[in-house]
Amino acid sequence: MAMMRAMSSGVAGLKAHQTGLDVIGNNIANVNTYGFKASRTLFSDVLYQTLTNATAPSATNGTGGINPSQVGYGSTASSVTVDTGRAGMATTGYSGDCYINGEGYFIIGTGTPTDNVPASYEYTRVGALSFDSSGYLVDGSGNRVCGIASDKPTALDNGLNGDNSVPEYIHYDPAGDGSTAQTLSDISIAADGTITATNSAGDVVTVGQIELAHFTNPAGLEQEGGNYYKDTGNSGDATFAAPGSGSTGKLVTGALESSNVDLANEFSNMISTERGYQANSKIITVSDTMLETLVNMVR
Repeated sequence: MAMMRAMSSGVAGLKAHQTGLDVIGNNIANVNTYGFKASRTLFSDVLYQTLTNATAPSATNGTGGINPSQVGYGSTASSVTVDTGRAGMATTGYSGDCYINGEGYFIIGTGTPTDNVPASYEYTRVGALSFDSSGYLVDGSGNRVCGIASDKPTALDNGLNGDNSVPEYIHYDPAGDGSTAQTLSDISIAADGTITATNSAGDVVTVGQIELAHFTNPAGLEQEGGNYYKDTGNSGDATFAAPGSGSTGKLVTGALESSNVDLANEFSNMISTERGYQANSKIITVSDTMLETLVNMVR
């Protein structure tokens, strides 16, 4: 029945607005999640049924052109995009917390390492860093952070100069065999990612240097949950550099990145999305009433 097009459009609209509300709900749920990037839903129209085709004007018989006549079948949630814009800096006072004052992501190693180099990488904007009992630099979830280890003094002395060196686990192991008990105090992280600390002998040592990853299209990263991202074919390959070089920002210690969720905007979107959902449900109700009237005609 022709009137069923309206019901189909209403159902499609309900699904699209439900997706929109799901995204808004996730944004609001993460309003206080450090490093969270808000998403938005983009709607688009879908299929059309052409009732009459367009025709060009005719100089022969003097008729004008006719525009196409089409009836659509509703909307769809065409994409969900991430707002990668930086949020404000939330001061924590903890010396291990690092805020990236610009572009870039902390590099987290995953998979079985080879010569202290992980099999693959994930990326995060949340720099809640500390050393575990084995001397590895880890984030707040206990995953190991990558950069330049202390056994690369030349790289540390000369700086990275924007090269594309392979990040490895930052690990304080003066004996080189994992047998030395790791005791570090007065840990300090500089703006360029260089980590210094006092060891058990009272000497100030350079533990390593944090590197950051930069992407041509950060919005193309895939969200993994837990504040982690992984690269995709549309994000571009990661380039690695010391903080403050290679298009990355310097580190600010004692702070983390706030969520970039705008609550006023989310509440406004929530109201308009709810009204859109309500209007589409009304289309279904009216279509049902019309069908009921049609069926009752045979009585």
